[in-house]
Amino acid sequence: MEFSRRHFLGAGSALAAAGLMSAAGQASAQTAKVPAKWDETVDFLIVGTGFAGLAAALEAHQIGIKNVLVIDKMPTPGGNSIINGGAVAAAGTDMQKKAGISDNPDLLYSDILRAGGGLAHPELARHIADESVENFYWLRDKIGVQFEAVTYHGGHSVKRSHSVTAHMGSGFINPMLAKCKEYNIPIQLRTYLEDIIEDDKGVVLGAKVRTGYRFPRANSGKVKYIRARNGVLLAAGGFAQNVTMRMSHDPRLTAAFGSTNQPGATGEALQDAQFLGANTVHMDWIQLGPWTSPDEQGFGKTPLLTEPLVGYGPMVDPANAKRFVQETGNRKVRADAIMVQQQMGNKCYAICNEPNMKPLEKQRPGHLQRMLDMKIIAKYNTLDEAAKSVG
Repeated sequence: MEFSRRHFLGAGSALAAAGLMSAAGQASAQTAKVPAKWDETVDFLIVGTGFAGLAAALEAHQIGIKNVLVIDKMPTPGGNSIINGGAVAAAGTDMQKKAGISDNPDLLYSDILRAGGGLAHPELARHIADESVENFYWLRDKIGVQFEAVTYHGGHSVKRSHSVTAHMGSGFINPMLAKCKEYNIPIQLRTYLEDIIEDDKGVVLGAKVRTGYRFPRANSGKVKYIRARNGVLLAAGGFAQNVTMRMSHDPRLTAAFGSTNQPGATGEALQDAQFLGANTVHMDWIQLGPWTSPDEQGFGKTPLLTEPLVGYGPMVDPANAKRFVQETGNRKVRADAIMVQQQMGNKCYAICNEPNMKPLEKQRPGHLQRMLDMKIIAKYNTLDEAAKSVG
């Protein structure tokens, strides 16, 4: 793999890039030197154990690359992927046809461009649309992912979100991990990518890592040099837990905002690539949504409630008891409206009646009561009770 050596444009840009660093981000502006001796040699090195990393490892094996190594700095695999919503979009599957849903790649492509406001690489969007059905069958028939239903998700004009029986990303990640084990593809955890190593021509040779790494302890673990004959794939893109880095792309996202990203989503792999001259695009389009509760840190129990809650009831500003946005509308418009409320010092409340919570209770018996016991949601018998509780 070879990166073109694009140098940062001027001192200001160089300083801005250096400014991405945080306590959790340990990437070095100086590329590590080629070691006199490599500690290990593999055919293909993959950084990250989410959807992209595990899919790449499995595909590499299936096309004949045998010596594949996947590393992750965290003590458990899956990254953000293992806690995601648990559905994949595909246009024209046998599940859709059985449910009487008419769909095709052209419609998915147009939905992608429309929902994204036209801000996309058309050739990549076209590839996603055209390969979506094959991707679905690969997951189901070759990897063993179990799908349950076809539903609507934001931005889609027809039901094409194929949800897994686990109702979250683990329904994808666990079968992928099991298939990696079957293929004897090692998943090496607590292994931190410290530097990408390249030769004097800019060709990537391998990586300097720290094994036995203890997140977020800088310099923990033992330094090791891994040679990668066929390149290094960076599949560790999450950075929402790095406040400095996310604010460099969207200054509104201060430490006042929590994130449903897993704790290790701190962006070092992206920074390592940037230090070699790699470019990034669309980094400021960070997806936001009312998907958790401020009374709960990170991705906990409330996302299973707040995701379906949007649309089943109003979101109001308690200062004036008025709705301030179309709850089921464009998610960016909705998120921006919530941000304005936050900037004005107002809180936002989503209200839903009990009958509309029955689908969640049926799906996850006892889940609502657990959230009530944890005081991360509240139940009121009347609107007057709810109004008094928030003043």
